[in-house]
Amino acid sequence: MSLHYISEILPSIFSGCGVTLSLFFWTLLGSLPLGILVSLGLNSRFAPLRWILNVYVWLMRGTPLLLQLIFVFYGLPIWGIVFQRYHAAVFAFIFNYAAYFAEIFRGGFQSIDDGQYEAARLLGLSYGQTIRKIVIPQVVKIVIPSIGNEVINLVKDSSLVYVIGLGDLLRAGNVATARDVTLVPLLVVALMYLLMIAICTWGLNRVEKRYAYFK
Repeated sequence: MSLHYISEILPSIFSGCGVTLSLFFWTLLGSLPLGILVSLGLNSRFAPLRWILNVYVWLMRGTPLLLQLIFVFYGLPIWGIVFQRYHAAVFAFIFNYAAYFAEIFRGGFQSIDDGQYEAARLLGLSYGQTIRKIVIPQVVKIVIPSIGNEVINLVKDSSLVYVIGLGDLLRAGNVATARDVTLVPLLVVALMYLLMIAICTWGLNRVEKRYAYFK
């Protein structure tokens, strides 16, 4: 493995890594809050809202993310809805992962005893204050391991954007491999993925310790 060759391919690898990290960041930023909102809707007493959200979750979890990417980028233009490649990827990833996060958060919300809501009402807290100050901190503690699994999956799932021609980390490695007929670029790509997952794991462990006082 030539260090000189690795130094030559690193710029393109880092460029692809930037796309992967950007997709990862925007997906988490959009899907986590959306997942919480959907989970609250799934626990709502308003039946039509529950039905609509259950259908949404069923569709997102029941079809492959790869198929959803293809539909958003190649299918929606038939109805006049056109996305650029990067925006199509962000849109598909946010709505896909929000469905998974919604199910995770729904389980967390259902684990909170109803007595806590009643106690909050007696203290004069609104529903929003109860959710924000009392319920969500406890739910986060409960769901951190499951959220962590999805975050790690997100790092790896980001490689699916090759199907719409987006220049992510894996695509950069594939291009270099095909051009130079060597597996060295893919080994570098594998190390980059392992590094990103290690950083995510460290960060999630820090968050878990942060919420450990709810034990």
